[in-house]
Amino acid sequence: MLKRTLALAVGLTLSLSTLLAQAAETLKVSAIPDEAPTELLRKFKPLGEYLEKQLGMKVEFVPVSDYPAVVEALATDRIDMAWLGGFTFVQARLKTGNAIPLVQREQDAQFTSKFITADPAVHSLKDLKGKSFAFGSVSSTSGSLMPRYFMLQDGIKPEDYFSRVGYSGAHDATVAWVQAGKVDAGVLNASVWEKLVAAGKVDTDKVKVFATTPAYYDYNWTVRGTLDPALAAKIKAAFLALDPAKPEDKAILDLQAASRFIETKPENYKGIEEAARAADLLK
Repeated sequence: MLKRTLALAVGLTLSLSTLLAQAAETLKVSAIPDEAPTELLRKFKPLGEYLEKQLGMKVEFVPVSDYPAVVEALATDRIDMAWLGGFTFVQARLKTGNAIPLVQREQDAQFTSKFITADPAVHSLKDLKGKSFAFGSVSSTSGSLMPRYFMLQDGIKPEDYFSRVGYSGAHDATVAWVQAGKVDAGVLNASVWEKLVAAGKVDTDKVKVFATTPAYYDYNWTVRGTLDPALAAKIKAAFLALDPAKPEDKAILDLQAASRFIETKPENYKGIEEAARAADLLK
């Protein structure tokens, strides 16, 4: 009886050890849901396969329901790495105290947002007074925070200026709202706008860009602060090694809307934090 009990205990211990080892050998990755879930998975699949080869470990994409869920997952070590907007990174850094931004796309150092409308009478924000307007997610850097910040700088408080302010939840949804006439205008990140136009998913005879924000820092790939530094260094090296001159690498970069990846650092996002505090979005 004692032998059977010991054998069972040893077996359970080994099983637990195996599960823990398997978990440690899987890099769990997520992303802010700024586009449809199917699009996020499509974009990530080749990158995930590339990282598996470079790191010698399984890479698993973990979808989340909303922006705060990504921050919470990083803070509780339920994911190892995430694609964050500048504002979401600031939130994650403040919540965890140690989230580490590894790389950003080259254009993320000079990112912009596009204001769009289907109303031919609208040529500037002045023409939108008393009309309806859509942001993306309230936690979106390019779809909410920075456009709001720049509007406030111009003396425009959205809730007072527009007849109605809505939040579509994602950049592609904002375009759909504007194109369908659900709102008179909206704002989204420049990269998604260009991608939707290139894919023919916007009727540009109907929907037009009427303004562009000043530039700011935006997206990055961030890892949790408790991740093994050696693994974090390998992940960074893998991103930096992506070469647009190689067809297989270019295919990955194109899906990420990136010309290449460059190193980044927490200090790059101080301006985002200041904008969030000015817009009263951080307490």
